Amino acid sequence: MSSTTRIVKTDVAIVGGGIVGASAALALRRKGVDVVLLERDLCGSRSSGVNYGGVRRQGRPLSQLPLAQRAHQIWARLPELIGTDGEYQRTGHFKIARSEADLASLEHYADLSRDFDLGIALISGERLRTQCPWLGGKAVGGSLCADDGQANPRLVSPAFALAAQRAGAQIFERSPLTHIEHSGQQFTLQSGAALQVQAPVVLNCAGAWAGALAAQFSEAVPLRSGHPAMMVTEPLPYFMQWSLGVEGGGIYCRQVARGNLVLGGGSGFWLDADRARSERGAIASLTQQAIELLPALKHAHFIRTWSGTEGYLPDRQPVLCQSRTTPGLVHGFGFAGAGFQIGPAVGEVLAELARDGQTSTPIDAFSLARFDEPPAPIAGATPTTPVQAH
Repeated sequence: MSSTTRIVKTDVAIVGGGIVGASAALALRRKGVDVVLLERDLCGSRSSGVNYGGVRRQGRPLSQLPLAQRAHQIWARLPELIGTDGEYQRTGHFKIARSEADLASLEHYADLSRDFDLGIALISGERLRTQCPWLGGKAVGGSLCADDGQANPRLVSPAFALAAQRAGAQIFERSPLTHIEHSGQQFTLQSGAALQVQAPVVLNCAGAWAGALAAQFSEAVPLRSGHPAMMVTEPLPYFMQWSLGVEGGGIYCRQVARGNLVLGGGSGFWLDADRARSERGAIASLTQQAIELLPALKHAHFIRTWSGTEGYLPDRQPVLCQSRTTPGLVHGFGFAGAGFQIGPAVGEVLAELARDGQTSTPIDAFSLARFDEPPAPIAGATPTTPVQAH
């Protein structure tokens, strides 16, 4: 440590300034807990800021729906919470069926999720053609969740960080974590020679890079990175209110108020630690599927393509749990490209785990224990070290 190193002591240190880490920082400050957040780049500049922007509950595993419902309430009060609506609108999310088997699968999901009051309605036949004249002939029906919607991730994710900062969180951007250690009672986090943070609790919200942090505390995580292919059209006459998905995957699409259509599907590739790019083949396939489903795109110009870096686990479920090896370490990562909607709720859950050591939201399905046998606990250690508000 240099003689010029800045030393900051806090209650909770957060690694990662995406929507999950920033939401956790805001939730902690609202509870009166001191918090420092380290972000390697700019808050909301990675997957949280370059994702599709879908804000949907429909189609999630049932185990995620308690989180999704909690998040649904948070999204409803974005302006009072973060100072902007982030272009959030409950435009509806429509999941397209391209076969009778797809339609049966959507009906089955609607039945399974009925207790969560998603309000899913099935649409097919003449009603589909009347209500969605812009859909191509390959669509035979679908399921509509009218209160799902969309938002602008480039606005929402950074706004959570700004709101946390206004609430008193200390946020250090362009401050990558270069070293972390645990004394048994306290973590020491180093960001180069310029900054050292000391805290009894650390939230691992480092996205696709979170596995490396977990591994330093003997928690092997089968986390891999993925790079969704994305593109956007020129502004077109507004014709589609709903955000679209397809049963079985392949493509998703939404039209913003300015007329541009944002589309995703397929994959990209890794350029380096900071950049990813869409595969040419993925863009060609995405374009073909888009035109089949939305004939209005046949002569549209696609003006930009991009990709980001997401963390994926084998079951495409996140990790949201306390560490089994290290008291005070809490994980929240691996959202498989679907963390934008539930991110604010995950942040609140992480804040509860950090301060209280427990949460009322069911999260057992997201434990690291699902991947292997739990390691032997550290003698005398408790699952987490709750902190008290100053």
